[in-house]
Amino acid sequence: MIFSTAAFVGATLGTASGILTLCGLSLLCKSCKKGKLESAESVDAEKNKPSVLHSLQQFRVEKSTEPIQPKALQSLYKPKPSVTSPEVINSPDQGKPNETLPVKESETSSHATGGPEEEFAIPIEDSMDHTPCSTELSRGMTTSSSIIHPKLHFSVTYNTQNKELHVTVIEAEHVSAEAGCEGYVAGLLTVSGSERQAQTPARRLTEHVQWGEVLTFPLPGGYQVEGEVSLSLRSCDRFSRNTSLGVMRFKLVDVGMMSDADCWVDLQPPKQEVASSAGELLLSVSYLPAANRLGVVVMKARGLQSDRLKNTIDLSVKLALKHQSTKLKKKQTRRVKHKINPVWNEMMMLEVPREMLAKSSLDLEVLNQAGPGRLEPLGRCQLGLRASGTGLQHWQQMLDNPRKQIAMWHPLFA
Repeated sequence: MIFSTAAFVGATLGTASGILTLCGLSLLCKSCKKGKLESAESVDAEKNKPSVLHSLQQFRVEKSTEPIQPKALQSLYKPKPSVTSPEVINSPDQGKPNETLPVKESETSSHATGGPEEEFAIPIEDSMDHTPCSTELSRGMTTSSSIIHPKLHFSVTYNTQNKELHVTVIEAEHVSAEAGCEGYVAGLLTVSGSERQAQTPARRLTEHVQWGEVLTFPLPGGYQVEGEVSLSLRSCDRFSRNTSLGVMRFKLVDVGMMSDADCWVDLQPPKQEVASSAGELLLSVSYLPAANRLGVVVMKARGLQSDRLKNTIDLSVKLALKHQSTKLKKKQTRRVKHKINPVWNEMMMLEVPREMLAKSSLDLEVLNQAGPGRLEPLGRCQLGLRASGTGLQHWQQMLDNPRKQIAMWHPLFA
């Protein structure tokens, strides 16, 4: 009996101690899990806190409303000519839009002769960007309205005793001619279909030339008749080539009003002399004041003399930039074979300061490679303020419209 009681008490105590041990182990596990969760939450909180570098980067962010122009939008300067000449608009070739546009990059630049490739990338600028190519450069730009034409100082008198008209050529100002040229004033009297001519002696041409010579024209019927007097300032170079620098005209009925009065008259550019054309050349020109660049696009030719192209057709265009009588730059297009109406579409860039435009000119000549080392000229044309006809008109339009491509047909003369 005693033994059974002791065994019962021992079993009870062992069971109680086991229960307490299990409770203690469960509490210990719960506390460990709670500690791990708190440590993980603290680490996440530290990660979510903004660092000093991150706040600094946020501080440096600037918000801008200006459009961003990626490099992909920057394209090479491939102008699209705007044709303004009525001859071009009415041309049957205008129905083909692809002929008058510049061709691909490889075709326009890889065939250029006489130097490396000359193409310029022009970035697209914001309209609020105050660059010096807007107002400041346009003020210093030479335009057709600011061109100073030669002025002639003369007087007119009618001698009633000798029945003669006396035109006294006194002087000329603002004369622009090549160095070493001589000049004279030629007078022409036209009455009833008959003509009488007179001219002054030749003088060395400078900006201011004095003559003081009298041109005498017999006029037995008096000046109250229908007729006209023209005075033309002409230059003569060392090759004896005469060039008209300007002309003025007045009617005979105005002699009474002009008698014994000093007259200053602006000479007008001469009209294009009528001659047989050797063909036509389509050119597009533009001037970039910011870069001092003159762009010339030699587009195509038509109506070339076919009798001189019987054996070989190998055509090119040679361009020369001149300042007065000095050649500054020469370039030539690639050669086009077996085409009587060749298409080049080549652009040539020339560096010309804007203050030199008034006395600069472009000479273009169409050549045919007739054989090895044999170049036959087919015709030429000139652009500039000293040119006449379309050459003068095209140059003036270019000066009045900077940064704009202007295309025009030019007749070729042998």
